[in-house]
Amino acid sequence: MTDLVSEDDLARARTDPGFRQQLMAENLEKLLEKLNDLRRTSNLKPEAARQIREGVDLAVKLADRLQQNA
Repeated sequence: MTDLVSEDDLARARTDPGFRQQLMAENLEKLLEKLNDLRRTSNLKPEAARQIREGVDLAVKLADRLQQNA
């Protein structure tokens, strides 16, 4: 992912619940987009399959946090 979260964004997310929610939602969308790209472009080599599993686990955790904060 090329657009990483800045330290300023992280600091703001710690104090602004609305911004934190927006930041998590945007990053969940980016993660899912990249997972789909990886799924489409890989021949499911073991390394790609492992990365997809890790990404899915991360996406589930992020989605859970989004739901908790909603």
